[in-house]
Amino acid sequence: MTDLSSLPSERERELNEALEALHFAFRAVVAKPDAILAERGLSRVHHRILYFIGRKPGLSVNELLATLGVSKQSLNSPLRQLTELELVESNFDTTDRRIKRLVLTPSGLRLERQLSGDQRQRFARVFEAVGLEGETAWRQVMHLLAEDTFTG
Repeated sequence: MTDLSSLPSERERELNEALEALHFAFRAVVAKPDAILAERGLSRVHHRILYFIGRKPGLSVNELLATLGVSKQSLNSPLRQLTELELVESNFDTTDRRIKRLVLTPSGLRLERQLSGDQRQRFARVFEAVGLEGETAWRQVMHLLAEDTFTG
């Protein structure tokens, strides 16, 4: 005899479907950029670094740490790799030499545009298909998932 209390509720099944949809959607969104990165011996963390430096050229290392939510130790190696590959440039702040400012080199900018460009095109196609209301709802869900108040 099956213990029905161990079976997931309808709501739990729906939530599992949402988790699975997130997993498969994320996999689809990162597949092409991951393949491009792998060809260069880089990973997703390198893409995140390139992306956020590209969105805010001149941000400090500490600002990047806060944005990514990682420790200095976990940022050090991939950032050094990107610098050695001449994809990121690190310069001292003009008013405070203790601060390093990060910018993408022309090669870094091209790579970031290639990686994120594929993702932007994917989002553009999907948002066009679901319309403004669907896009707005998706953005709301993503913002709420990212808020600390909902992580408990």
